[in-house]
Amino acid sequence: MIEKVENKRIRLLINIFLAAIFVAVIVLLDTKKIGDDYIRRVLNLTAIYTIVSVSMNLVNGFTGLFSLGQAGFMAIGAYTVALFTVPLQVRPNVFYMVPQNPIIAQIELPFAIALILGGLLAALAAILIGIPVLRLKSDYLAIATLGFSEIIRIVCTNAKSITNGALGIKSIPEMPTMWVFFGVAIISVIIIYLLINSSYGRAFKAIREDEIAAEAMGINLFKHKVMSFAIGAFFAGIGGGLLASLLATVDPRQFYFTVTYNFLLIIVLGGMGSISGTVIASFLVTAGLEVLRFFDEPLTLFGVNIPVFRPGFRMVIFSLLLMVLVLFFRNGLLGQKELSWKVIHNWFNRRGKKKTGKGGVA
Repeated sequence: MIEKVENKRIRLLINIFLAAIFVAVIVLLDTKKIGDDYIRRVLNLTAIYTIVSVSMNLVNGFTGLFSLGQAGFMAIGAYTVALFTVPLQVRPNVFYMVPQNPIIAQIELPFAIALILGGLLAALAAILIGIPVLRLKSDYLAIATLGFSEIIRIVCTNAKSITNGALGIKSIPEMPTMWVFFGVAIISVIIIYLLINSSYGRAFKAIREDEIAAEAMGINLFKHKVMSFAIGAFFAGIGGGLLASLLATVDPRQFYFTVTYNFLLIIVLGGMGSISGTVIASFLVTAGLEVLRFFDEPLTLFGVNIPVFRPGFRMVIFSLLLMVLVLFFRNGLLGQKELSWKVIHNWFNRRGKKKTGKGGVA
């Protein structure tokens, strides 16, 4: 008993120490003591990808709904932040082809309010879409949500008096600190984690495992599916709003359906049904794409030009690395487990036993 208490105390101290290191690194980056603007931009993008990926995992991994509509919900959040945070005096320079709708043209909101509003509008759109669509299953649901995502993007392209059409919206105020992105990411992950471990989360998991059994236990399938879909869309809208602030510009080309595949890749790599696995995969995928960027640049060795080093080769290398990871981790990095000291301890124990077994055979 005393040993267990002591182990818990040691783990708590280690957790506090790791959290302190994380805070210190972000503070040093944020105050420009270490790193450069490129590193800060990549890390901020990682935080955004974490929010959207975890929200997608809530729908796909925990509830078992094959949804591919995250890009559309991100577009709603991004355009909401763009429309209501661009300073009033700058808007005539942005909407120079087609004047902005006079009602919206006179409204300017603080970033925090516009960000939450973007999430709420994305959730509202998800409810309206989900009422007819969530009665479908499997591939049919994926195709329907993907179609609605494209509809949202096309509306953004053609509603010129509201979204400025294909020209997009520029001059969006940028956030001066990394804590906006990482703070929102931490809060989002905590909220979704608490939701997953609540009675609603257990209902989501029951639907994922067996809909008929869940309904027999008294779970309202349609209500919980719409709830999961709307909550996932809310956080995707939040991620989209943060992306608009990071890039300081937004246009429909940023939200092609292929964007959703990036998040699908992250949750499959991290583990369908694992929040911590999704967070880790968000960092690996985002950082990995940047680390491998040198493969897109021409390479000359001893006066000989290496022909394979050209734009696009980076994605070939990245895809090969992903195939290797999928072969060795078929259920993702963590499967449906969450990263904990117990999981780490068991993993090292298994590795040690395998090495001992191999040594004994030899």
